Amino acid sequence: MKRTWLVCVTAVIGLWNGTSEGAESDSPSPGALGLFETHGDIGPVKLPGEATFDPATGRYTIRGGGANLWGAEDAFHLVWTRLQGDFTLTAEIRWLTPGGHPHRKAVLMLRQDTRPAAQYVDAAVHGDGLISLQFRDEAGGPTREIQSPVRAPRRLRLDRFGHMVWMSVAGPDGLWRPAGGGHWMAFDDPVLVGLGVCAHDDARLEAAEFSAVTLTRHAPRPEARLVLYSTLEIINVTSGNRRVVRDAPEHFEAPNWSRDGGTLLINRAGRLYRVPVSGGALEPLDTGFAVRCNNDHGYSPDGTQLAISDQSQGDGRSRIYVLAATGGTPRLMTEAGPSYWHGWSPDGSTLAYCAERHGEYDIYTLPVSGGPERRLTTAPGLDDGPDYSPDGQWIYFNSERTGRMQIWRMRPDGTGQEQVTHDEGNNWFPHPSPDGRWIVFLSYAPDVKGHPANQPVRLRLLPVAGGPPRELARLFGGQGTLNVPSWSPDGGELALVSYRLVPEQP
Repeated sequence: MKRTWLVCVTAVIGLWNGTSEGAESDSPSPGALGLFETHGDIGPVKLPGEATFDPATGRYTIRGGGANLWGAEDAFHLVWTRLQGDFTLTAEIRWLTPGGHPHRKAVLMLRQDTRPAAQYVDAAVHGDGLISLQFRDEAGGPTREIQSPVRAPRRLRLDRFGHMVWMSVAGPDGLWRPAGGGHWMAFDDPVLVGLGVCAHDDARLEAAEFSAVTLTRHAPRPEARLVLYSTLEIINVTSGNRRVVRDAPEHFEAPNWSRDGGTLLINRAGRLYRVPVSGGALEPLDTGFAVRCNNDHGYSPDGTQLAISDQSQGDGRSRIYVLAATGGTPRLMTEAGPSYWHGWSPDGSTLAYCAERHGEYDIYTLPVSGGPERRLTTAPGLDDGPDYSPDGQWIYFNSERTGRMQIWRMRPDGTGQEQVTHDEGNNWFPHPSPDGRWIVFLSYAPDVKGHPANQPVRLRLLPVAGGPPRELARLFGGQGTLNVPSWSPDGGELALVSYRLVPEQP
């Protein structure tokens, strides 16, 4: 039986910044456009769009033109109403015009305003059946997407709860299922909520029918319990676009990418599981007695061994073990605990890890063949997250020795320690890319202490050749998102886990 993870709403209600204030609990009253107030073209279109509502059937027919709903500006036709607070929007979507561009889009949308470059999030059905959650974080910024493994569902749903927006689908059985993770984005109420169509071809109109449409505004539910959903994703480091591998109402975390590029390794309820990169069922990995594995694990450079951090033995403190990558009996590496693995040297001979000794957390290394551990950092304050550069010349780590958690690096013998990032973020878990071009790391807000779960965070890329870091993604996560190395073997993609807290269904 699956375990559903529930969190009391009082623990996180402060994150929502009162977006439900003044919301209504009932659906809008039908008018000339049913549940919506008005319609119009957004952005420059060659052929004006149109929208009609049939009160007898409850169906909306929208004809939209426009070159694209993407990039820094949009051009499409939108039917909308203004509202504030939390809501659920659902519809069945059917294309009425044959052919057309494979990237034409029929969408359920949340949008800040009618400007072509406005912030938005939408659940989009493409002409070729692709389903994705699209979003523009900032006005005039790029549009990115999270591609769903589901294609051409019967019904589509868009939910807003506080700053979190997510997408679900329903099949012939009518049951709603997660379909692509969620996105964390702050809007200023009121917002536009509605239905839209883009032709992706400015020389023609495309028609879509939206039926069984519901728009429910949710009143605040302080007593509600929240269900935790985990989403295993792959993000392209060039485009920033993401695709979902696994999405479920359970807790899992910390993906590693296999050296052959075919599978991802995650931990779930103290056990390790493999899942194909293309998606599919979880396959448990035999770790023998180690059944309380935490989220610090990873493959050796040649892919034949696996380092794990487990706390199932003795005093219950985390210790590091090594076993065959295919599973088996773990071999103890660190006699003392707690110890948390984080990196292999490129030649596979040495482990780097964070450990607490005599009240101080520092960076240590240890030969895989056995021997005494070596302490590399001695500065007061937490040092954590060591990972080797692919040429073996540096160990990158995060340190709070300056009063704020920042990225540092040092030589493998501990010499030459130098600060790498100098900004207002609390920066954690640096991981050099296999091609040596990038350092990826996780950034919390300045006022966040430690690396807690369920926080708005940013994934950032620092060019090794020099220059400021750039933002790769914004998401809801933190602990479990990027604790361990998760680069694809070619350095073009990253695996990560995002999270969302959604109200338990009444």
